Parts: sequence; structure tokens; C-alpha cells
Amino acid sequence: MSEYKIKIHDMPQEERPRERLIKYGAENLSSAELLAIILRTGSSKENVVNMSTRILSEYNIKQLSQANVTKLTEIHGIGPAKATQIAAIFELARKLETFTDEPIRKIRSPADVHSLLYPKMRELKKEKLTALFLDTKNQILREEVVSVGTLNANIVHPREIFKSALMESSASVILAHNHPSGDPTPSKEDIAVTEKLIEGGKLLGIDVLDHVIIGDGRYVSLKDEGLVR
Repeated sequence: MSEYKIKIHDMPQEERPRERLIKYGAENLSSAELLAIILRTGSSKENVVNMSTRILSEYNIKQLSQANVTKLTEIHGIGPAKATQIAAIFELARKLETFTDEPIRKIRSPADVHSLLYPKMRELKKEKLTALFLDTKNQILREEVVSVGTLNANIVHPREIFKSALMESSASVILAHNHPSGDPTPSKEDIAVTEKLIEGGKLLGIDVLDHVIIGDGRYVSLKDEGLVR
């Protein structure tokens, strides 16, 4: 019988991924072994370790993390059950990146905005404008997506943003959105939208503190760059 057809339970116990994780720790397993533990079983002709190795030779970790359940089920050997397991694991990883023990997250700098939102935005294919509504101590009262799609000063209306700010009794607002291209350089529309919202906030006594543009591992603060007043 070829190695290709050996089932996981036919492997020497010390070579099985689960046993290796228990003995050596998860950090000492390969990506294929970790995926094999998640999937648990392979097909009738392919054991789960070989299947995991094949999948990772066709799709890298980032591609797997970005795939939805429908896309995952197009991979040979992955049915709906395994697809949901993979999707759930990557979503847990994203949640871990933004987890904090603090009851309320406090924003001290543009770096804090990037740290909070980058895991949620880095894989998006469309621009998504998010507002962080803050109290007088710059603690987040609410996080809300206020626009999806390319920013346009004629589409993003102050009314939609400041309605939520007033409901939360916010002292200030920080805006953030992603650039799917990975380049966080502000566009003219980015600056125009920000200036429009700053002026709207002044009328209501709500400060728009900054607009942070998030790219691929990088960000730009319009306030730090002196692009808005």
C-alpha cells in the first residue's frame, strides 16, 4: 500500500499531528499538520496530512483565510463541514488580533486606530468607511461602518455619521477606511470627505479628530500629515 493511501490511524502514533501537537506544542507543527488537525479526516484515497499538504500547495494561508465557505468547497476534498471549520478558525484568528482585556478600548494615537481596524480591513475588496465614536476620555463608545464603496463627498453625508454620534452622546469621532490597493496615500476625495465632515461636526459641537487610511501593513493619518485642519 502506498503512503498516499495510508489512513491517519495507520500512521505511527508519534507521527500523527494531534499527538505531535500534544508532545511538542502547536508552534512546532507545520501548517499542513495544523490544517490536518482542523480537518481531522481525509478522503477514501488520501489521508488528511497529504490532503492538507496538497491544499497548501495550491492555496497559501492568506488565500485560505480570504475564501468564503462557497469558495472553500470548490477545493477538492473540502465539503461544507470542512469548509465551515476552516472559515471559523480564520475568523477566530481575526477576532484574537483585536481582542483586549480592557472593558473599553481607548484611542491614544493613529497607531491605535490601525491596530484595532487593520485585521478587519486588510482583506476587504471594497473601501469601507468606519467611524469610532469616542467619549471625553477618547474611549470607544461605538464602532460603526457608515459607508461601503469608493468615498465620494456627495455620497458620504454628515447626517448619517452624526446621527449615531448624537445617539451615543459622543464627544468626538475618528474616521478610518481602507484602500484595497494596499497604498494608504490619501486621494483628493478622501481629503474632501474629511473636510466636509469636520465642518459638519463643528456645527454640532462634535470634533472629528482624525481620518486614518489603512493600507497593506501601513497607514496614513490625515491630521498628522497636515492634510486637514
